[in-house]
Amino acid sequence: MAGLGNLMYWMRRLGDQYAARTMRSPRQVPEFTNRPEPLSIGTLKKGQRIIAGDLVLAGHSVSTTGVDIWSLSPPSPAFDAELHGFGWLDDLAALGDKQARNLAQDWVFGWLNRYDQGRGTGWRADLAGRRVIRLLHHHALICQNRSAGHVNQYYINLSRHVQFMSKRWQAVPRGVPRLEALTGLILGGLALNGHDDFVPPATGALVRECRQYVDAEGAIATRQPSELLDIAVLLVWSAQALGAAGWTPAPSHLQTIDAIITTLRTLRHADGSLPRFHGGSRGVLGRLDYVLAQSRPGSLPESNGVAMGFAKLSAGRTSVVMDAAPPPIGMASLQAHASTLGLELVSGRRPLIVNCGSGHDFGVKWRSASRATAAHSTATVQGLSSAKLGQTLRQGAHVGQLLVNGPTDVPTDFNHDGDIARVQAAHDGYVRHCGLTHIRDIALTSDGRSLTGEDLFMAISDRDKTKCAGAGLAQGLDVAINFHMHPLVVVTVLPALSQVQMTLPNGETWIFAHDGTLQLGLDTSAYLETGYADPRATKQIMLSGKIINYATRIRWSFSKSHDTALAVRDVTDLDRHHPKS
Repeated sequence: MAGLGNLMYWMRRLGDQYAARTMRSPRQVPEFTNRPEPLSIGTLKKGQRIIAGDLVLAGHSVSTTGVDIWSLSPPSPAFDAELHGFGWLDDLAALGDKQARNLAQDWVFGWLNRYDQGRGTGWRADLAGRRVIRLLHHHALICQNRSAGHVNQYYINLSRHVQFMSKRWQAVPRGVPRLEALTGLILGGLALNGHDDFVPPATGALVRECRQYVDAEGAIATRQPSELLDIAVLLVWSAQALGAAGWTPAPSHLQTIDAIITTLRTLRHADGSLPRFHGGSRGVLGRLDYVLAQSRPGSLPESNGVAMGFAKLSAGRTSVVMDAAPPPIGMASLQAHASTLGLELVSGRRPLIVNCGSGHDFGVKWRSASRATAAHSTATVQGLSSAKLGQTLRQGAHVGQLLVNGPTDVPTDFNHDGDIARVQAAHDGYVRHCGLTHIRDIALTSDGRSLTGEDLFMAISDRDKTKCAGAGLAQGLDVAINFHMHPLVVVTVLPALSQVQMTLPNGETWIFAHDGTLQLGLDTSAYLETGYADPRATKQIMLSGKIINYATRIRWSFSKSHDTALAVRDVTDLDRHHPKS
């Protein structure tokens, strides 16, 4: 299977190279029919960092001072892809000064001079789509004060990109890569005069791809919230471009946007970010708000607090999101995590309880470790994960391991009981190993100041009890409950009270307490975040010990201290989200 994947990959690469090298230049230099707006904007701090000579892509930091960026040896294929995707152009545009403009122009025209004739690894339809979107959105930055020859080169290259994507969009995997190619094709066809013939087939393909990849409830098989946001942005950009050019987006195109917005609105944390499950990030700063602002009046149903397999509790200034569904399976699981019943807690603008995040950009060891159950704020039994890594496969340019043998039955009950919002869920991921079902019950008070939880480990059937006894219940089965904290949380153990005090940067204080069934401890952890070259050190609360009964209940709680005000004035770093390039 892996060999077949490699063969298909190289066949696609050969097809890309042939299509790229047989592109024709237009008979006349095209110009803009519809001048696009600069919608894809990055972050100021990343732009400043690039100007300083430090380019961070895909978890690698590379010095660009005094070197030709296109002569660099890329430290990884992911770095190379992000470099050729031109995401860094968003950050230079966010900075927008003369130095940023000069560097942007040097890098863009350096690429055109070196790779315009179809050479290099950047000729892949998804990367071409990503490039076209940035080239269009930042055309003023790129072409300002350039010669007529350079401007003509810019327009001709856009035309060649449109031709290439029209031939090769089907060669990239479904999901964001294929939608990037189609969106770039639509935007390019609408923007350039004489290229509108490319638009109808591209819009038809976009609608078909949406139907196959996004379900009627606005969910995707990977269950990765930030991927869903990326899809929403591409659909919104294409719909806006069609409308601005006098075209009418298909009803199903707009319906898909509405369905996704409903899901994203449900998943949105109190600080405006997305939960970081199944390899996803917190989302590019401002992008979620931008998408949610596109909702049409009366088009969105009321949310019941459950979306794409995640259950959300929200009250006061607090939000809690729990993974309450089986993990993705098959090819959709190549980045999935064994995170069932894992949770995140955000207070106001500050994350408190998190999971470690995606190790995709931090090397093979972190990539595997981050997918384990222990890297999430949930429970492990006998040191095992609720799902394990299986066969290595290739999807497009990416190589990953399937997630296999995970929970298949995750019953969930969501209800409001007076002033309490509650979620109860269970999973059978440990039954095959030791006969135990993990049941988690969490409840948030109406003022958002207290989250109480129970973790129950139970052998339900006689068969489960037999398996549990055979696994060594009489000697005790190891159980650990992990709560990973954000790196900015200051942690103090209160041994006399068997509690942990957590102080947020805004001065809020939370107290963790438990019933004493397991031993309380504090351990090191890591926070893996897009935009950083290395993992960030942090801490985790651990409740650990042995259980010797067929049913063991552990109670715990997170509560704001009594001296914490109802509302805390808080100003956060606007670049707290580190966007993908």
